[in-house]
Amino acid sequence: MKRVFPLTIQSGMSQSGSYILMLCEPQSGIQVPIFIGAHEAQGILLAKEEIKTRRPMTHQLIVKLMDQYGLSLKHVSIDRVSDGIFYATLHITDGFNTRSFDSRPSDAISLALLSDCPILMDDNVIDETGVTIPNANQNPENLNSIHQLEEQLRRCEESEEYERAAEIQQQIENLKNK
Repeated sequence: MKRVFPLTIQSGMSQSGSYILMLCEPQSGIQVPIFIGAHEAQGILLAKEEIKTRRPMTHQLIVKLMDQYGLSLKHVSIDRVSDGIFYATLHITDGFNTRSFDSRPSDAISLALLSDCPILMDDNVIDETGVTIPNANQNPENLNSIHQLEEQLRRCEESEEYERAAEIQQQIENLKNK
């Protein structure tokens, strides 16, 4: 099992309402595309971008319920692929015992992002479905840093701190060009 990170979600070209979630294994730079639906894409984006909603969405509610009952998501794993369908497992612990639950990868990834826990993928799944995308910025740490810097940039622009905004913009460009 290797740790993977969600990189992007793009609109699928073959079907209306389908999206492609790209997961990256940073050691090799290999990316694994998983086709997901619109609602699943929205859930992952809300979790990835840490967007707050007025009322809890389903994945947010599940995480709150787990917290209330002393449960936590240890990690999620994408265990296998069969006929183009990916299979995932939630590994939930009460601090003493860990139990595993079958899950769709999109739900598992949303919950992992909200719970700040690792997303693991079986080596065979990576080997079977992974692709190498030349010249792609595949470092998820850079992507997280860019996201944080863009948020700082937005706040600086709102408060009219233009010199600091220019410094942050330069940091963003440096990370994008790595």
